Amino acid sequence: MAQQEVLVTGGSGFVAGHVVLRLLDEGHRVRTTVRSLRSAPGVRDALLDAGMTRGEELTFVEADLLDDGGWADAVAGTDAVLHVASPVRPGHVADEDEVIRPAREGTLRVLRAARDAGVRRVVLTSAFHAVGFGQPHDHGPFTEADWSPLDGEGVDAYGRSKILAERAAWDLAAEGNGPELVALLPVAVLGPVLGGAVSGGNHVVQNLLRGAMPALPDLFIPIVDVRDVALAHVAALRAEAVAGQRVLVSSGEPAVAMRDIALVLKAGLGRAAARVPTRRMPDVVVRASARFRPELRSVAADLGFVKEVDITRMRTALGIEPRPAREAILAAGRSLVANGLV
Repeated sequence: MAQQEVLVTGGSGFVAGHVVLRLLDEGHRVRTTVRSLRSAPGVRDALLDAGMTRGEELTFVEADLLDDGGWADAVAGTDAVLHVASPVRPGHVADEDEVIRPAREGTLRVLRAARDAGVRRVVLTSAFHAVGFGQPHDHGPFTEADWSPLDGEGVDAYGRSKILAERAAWDLAAEGNGPELVALLPVAVLGPVLGGAVSGGNHVVQNLLRGAMPALPDLFIPIVDVRDVALAHVAALRAEAVAGQRVLVSSGEPAVAMRDIALVLKAGLGRAAARVPTRRMPDVVVRASARFRPELRSVAADLGFVKEVDITRMRTALGIEPRPAREAILAAGRSLVANGLV
């Protein structure tokens, strides 16, 4: 594939940072947005620590999801846009607009700027939250045809932000005269941390290593390695078969029980995992606690639900055979320990 100039939004983020690393490795020039250019040196340092190559091909531009300013300059002259930036605040949020507004309005800003600049393709980072939450427990394997109900049990502000942002993106794309749209829908993203920030599914591993959970709920988490998520973003730039499509991004294995995540950490990290619990928390305790602790409501809603994710499109259209969940869990745990984050 010929070298391209690619814009990645939200370069300080976990997924976006890995996407930047992958793009540079594959020979592309990369432009990435930050809310303030004051943060750019720290982002660059974190990427260098993670092994960034060709750093001279990375530039930064200032743009905010809630402000029109900066976006025309950010997209000018780019061949494609990977829109990754979005607030990641799972669980209870007092003011849901703090999550939903930047997700939805920011997506529309990016798409409109890309349309006005004649960008060929936009790859939107959505999430499995827009597919497999608030669903009945007898649901079969989830596919790209599934949509989470906005007010389904266990759908939190973050989930609603992803549903509404992706719906808005498809509505705008349907108007025509804009770039090709692809939506990637990763499940819980784990893997090597960047800098001192912990995001996504890595919070689960961090809490286990810290002993922050006294016992383990009967919760099952579908997992994907962040390096495969980055690979999917880069593959989605060029794969003709995914134009106008949603693509689920997962390890392809059934969701992993919290107890199995704990056991992987104990077996792989030895003494560093000494505080990881293995005792099971009864469902009745989780449900009773969720009445008073809103952050547990999404957990209570999915107790015992082993979600399966069909990644046929990821394998065939993007050509990706993902890493096993165990590898992502261990990569997350080892990097958290190495960076002093537990």
